[in-house]
Amino acid sequence: MKKILFISILFVILSGCSDKGPVPEDRFAAYVKLWNEQNYEEMYKYLSSEAKKTINEKDFTERYEKIYRDIKASNLKIAYKKPKETTNDKELKETKLPFSVSMNTMAGSVKFDHQATLVKEGKDDKENWYIDWNTTYIFPELEEGDKVSITTYPAIRGEIVDRNEQYLAMNGSVVEVGIVPEEMADPNAIITQTSKLLHMSKAEVEKKLNQSWVKPNYFVPLKKVAVEDPALKEALANIPSIHLNEVAGRVYPYKEVTAHLIGYIGEITAEELKTWEKKGYRANDVIGKRGLEQILEERLKGKPGAKISVNTERGQEKIIAEKKAEEGETIVLTIDVGLQQQIFAQYKGESGSAVALNPLTGETLALVSSPSFDPNQYVLGMTAAQQEALESDPNKPLINRFSATFSPGSTIKGLTASIAMKNGINPNEAIEIKGKTWKKSNWKDHSITRVSTPGKPINMTDALVYSDNIYFAQKALQLGTDKFSKGLKDFGFDENIPFEYAIKASQIGKIDSEGRLADSGYGQGQVLMSPLHVALSYTTFVNEGNMIAPKLFLDGNDKPAYWKENVISKDQATQMTKMLTQVVSNRAGSAHSLSETGIPLAGKTGTAEIKQSKESTGTENGWFVGYNTDNPRLLMTWMMENVKGRGGSHLVVDKMKPVWVDYLNEVHE
Repeated sequence: MKKILFISILFVILSGCSDKGPVPEDRFAAYVKLWNEQNYEEMYKYLSSEAKKTINEKDFTERYEKIYRDIKASNLKIAYKKPKETTNDKELKETKLPFSVSMNTMAGSVKFDHQATLVKEGKDDKENWYIDWNTTYIFPELEEGDKVSITTYPAIRGEIVDRNEQYLAMNGSVVEVGIVPEEMADPNAIITQTSKLLHMSKAEVEKKLNQSWVKPNYFVPLKKVAVEDPALKEALANIPSIHLNEVAGRVYPYKEVTAHLIGYIGEITAEELKTWEKKGYRANDVIGKRGLEQILEERLKGKPGAKISVNTERGQEKIIAEKKAEEGETIVLTIDVGLQQQIFAQYKGESGSAVALNPLTGETLALVSSPSFDPNQYVLGMTAAQQEALESDPNKPLINRFSATFSPGSTIKGLTASIAMKNGINPNEAIEIKGKTWKKSNWKDHSITRVSTPGKPINMTDALVYSDNIYFAQKALQLGTDKFSKGLKDFGFDENIPFEYAIKASQIGKIDSEGRLADSGYGQGQVLMSPLHVALSYTTFVNEGNMIAPKLFLDGNDKPAYWKENVISKDQATQMTKMLTQVVSNRAGSAHSLSETGIPLAGKTGTAEIKQSKESTGTENGWFVGYNTDNPRLLMTWMMENVKGRGGSHLVVDKMKPVWVDYLNEVHE
């Protein structure tokens, strides 16, 4: 019995000796775990009595949350490596333990090492270790009374230039026009005068002045105007209470000339923000709304920068982290804006589209859509009246015509001729066609009409020269639907063009009768092509039967890339150029007036009849696609709408003359 009692007493003694009480290392490890979980309310319970005198639980929690939120902290990690041997000195009242903090912020990564001071305190008749917290645990530089400051550096948007480094979209200056309400001696008169000058309604001006944040002495922005409008600036400056401030702004120097190609930027909408927020976009950021500004958004945007610093009560600044803003990419296009200007000027507000290429390299030299609009108005502030005027304009200036598809008219005859030769039809074989109209004996109410009657049997060259609808209708019928359709698909129909700017795919349409097959052979039917695709198709005749792939970005690589190889043979391509040359050089050719330029040219005119129904009068679109045959470096496709009764495709040919001359004879000699 004595032996058993002795063992029990010994066990109690040993047990008492092994009870070391709370261990600071364990206590701090628990605190670090809560910190990593960002559970600030629980963290506060671990603070020492002295620490709690300096800050209450609400302020402690809110300060951590606000600072981390404002600096956009992410991947917050607090590391504390618990030692293998823990403190076992019961007499110890204070100790220091090392820890490290790392996080990502809007200004880059932040890392620091620090020491936590733990003190032993008795609470509720129990002793434990508590963190003697102070503001340096947030950042070592942050002392009591200091403030965390955040400075943002906006991203610098990349610019867009043409092949000759002419700015198409640039970071420039605009003038912000605003009113200081308390300076308006006669509010009604001032609002009336200002609204007229800014093309705003009085209601629009009043709405801005009545915003909830406005105070009498505040500058209230109304609209931006162009720097290069001195008359408007002077008129505005003469109005009491109006102030003009020059601010940074996106500028489109070529205005309507490049509007559809370049597009414009605007403030991000709530709907857009849902998509782009995960990529760092915030409310009030600008974003591409149209054209290349939208297509190249991620390349142009750039990256914002920021600085996180501590400002002391003595006015000192301690930088915690800083990241400079990154400028977006400068995009260099293959476009020659001088050529683009020349083409646009020839349209003079006419509806239509034009494409210019280097047929050997695929470099896109011009993409024109007319009529157009001034994209600067969207940056400066498009008023409701201005937007309504654009949307109600019967000429539809907001429609991008170079990315759309149209009936190609007789320009498709170059393709029909190529497909015919590829399928063994002899281009030199002449066929006799009598009269101006023709139809198959089994056709009831369908016939084909041609423009002229040569009075002799015609071969393929003659048919191209005279643009004979009946000849090409018969060749399409001779080929049959399958071979004709396959031939068009070899030229890229029903397929997206490999291009940096989205262009609607050309389509064959439904060929479900002989009549439709015949009509498709000369460019009517349901065949639709974009001006770019018409141009690309004709590069096949320049590149030994290979169709070039278009380029929009100048990358220093002059080696041509082909979209379609071996569309036709080298000999057939040579034959096509020889025949298309006759369209210009032959006196009977539909584009003979171009011979006056003195430039060896090959090409094809086209007139596409546009009707809502068979019985309606309808209108016509005029076309010309051509290229210079001596050292080919310019291939152009032009399409003009509503040419009926105004010369048809001859109107297009005449407008093109000065452009051929200026570009080939003057600019590049």
